[in-house]
Amino acid sequence: MTLEADLSWAKTWLKAEKKQYINGQWVAGAGQAWDVKNPATGETLSTIALADAGQADAAAAAAHRCHQSDVWSRKTTRKQRADVLNTIARLIRENTQKLAILESLPNGKLLSEAMVDDIPTCAEIFEYYAGWTDKFYGEVSPVEDGFLNFTNKEPVGVCALIAPWNFPLYQASLKIAPALAMGNTVVMKPSEYTPLATQFLFELIDRELDLPAGLLNLLVCDGPVANHLTVSRDVHKVSFTGSTNVGRQIVQNSGQSNLKAVTLELGGKSPCIIFDDTPDLDAAIDRAFTVMFSHKGEKCSEPTRFLIQKGSYDYVMSRLIEKAEAVRCGDPLSADAQQGPQCNAAQFKRIMDYIEIGKGEAELVAGGHADQQGDNANGLFIRPTIFANVPGSARIAQEEIFGPVLSCTPFDTAEEALTLANDTTYGLAAGVYTANINVAHQMADRLDAGMIFVNRYGCYGLSSPFGGFKESGWGKEMAIHSLSSYTKTKGVWIAYG
Repeated sequence: MTLEADLSWAKTWLKAEKKQYINGQWVAGAGQAWDVKNPATGETLSTIALADAGQADAAAAAAHRCHQSDVWSRKTTRKQRADVLNTIARLIRENTQKLAILESLPNGKLLSEAMVDDIPTCAEIFEYYAGWTDKFYGEVSPVEDGFLNFTNKEPVGVCALIAPWNFPLYQASLKIAPALAMGNTVVMKPSEYTPLATQFLFELIDRELDLPAGLLNLLVCDGPVANHLTVSRDVHKVSFTGSTNVGRQIVQNSGQSNLKAVTLELGGKSPCIIFDDTPDLDAAIDRAFTVMFSHKGEKCSEPTRFLIQKGSYDYVMSRLIEKAEAVRCGDPLSADAQQGPQCNAAQFKRIMDYIEIGKGEAELVAGGHADQQGDNANGLFIRPTIFANVPGSARIAQEEIFGPVLSCTPFDTAEEALTLANDTTYGLAAGVYTANINVAHQMADRLDAGMIFVNRYGCYGLSSPFGGFKESGWGKEMAIHSLSSYTKTKGVWIAYG
């Protein structure tokens, strides 16, 4: 359908009552009313009655009953599980533009970003994990004569999956697909700021598939109710993507309840190191700038710190400033816009507060203010902001801002760059641009981060694990590495001598 037709559909869909999905039924939320806002205009897109703690308990209990019944983990074949995941992928592909609109409207990301980066990848995620349903093997262990020892991979149980507001359906898919593929049941909690695409996908699934009651549950709730869910003894695993502080609370909740398994994909303060010998310096600048400022800087793995060797520093800075000043902020549904608004008012304020902090720590060379010209007057737009000569100890170089704010720091030697790069509490990703293969390998070996990108910042694929070190989280998403966190390993001894 045309964009105009799908936008018309979205207006009608947004007016319909939005409900919770618990135990195979759509039910009205028992909590407070919540307005989902359009950050480009400040207008209310949809009003949702949030789930309360009692409904969180009901969803967890329904998922637990489904898990105990073995209807999905044992009585459904692996081929049937794969068929379900592939059907979900098909539903996503058939509704790509509708899902992209519902992703873009409450988040503020460009519709083109949702159409190209987000929604198609969601379908690929379900297809990828459909292929793993019958390929995640146990093993035979080398033990003494007279015994056979082997391991089985079993579902961990009820998985509470908590997705953030920056990549709503993408992050939900990264959690739901491997959980279902390994035979688990799910309680999905999208961000209350951006629940729309996930709600629509659940509607499509409910309409198209005849799934066991309690297998998939959807809770749109606030932080306190989500916290209540993470202490439930009916929940056996929590997968959370979001802030480090909330991640710490989830770990505490696990220890104070049933020691549920926890996967955490948390914050980042990732460096991009640009050496003087960088091959095709202009292409490197273009790529690093794009990765940094796309999705209005609301990405955990973005390179928020550019460490630039002094011989290239002035040139790189001049190019970055030129590019930042040329960016057009505007309606994310418009083809002319190059950057949308920040997702919500709280995040807008947080970013502006950090910009004020940065003005006292370093040299502001681009942006540094809201963009409220013309049609942007009622939106949460912030100009791409660049600080130069940022000390490594500055707060804007140490703390996650999660917005379009870049810190740039010159360095002399590779050793100095390493010290600057590793001197944060985070360790999600790092980039290196150099023509020297020895330097590239040495940096990759010594950078304390979970993902290293050499000569192209931001390389992602479903067959490669995503995740960081230190306060950037626990465990991995994507690839085979995510499957371990959705299974438990059982060792079996057989005496035959």
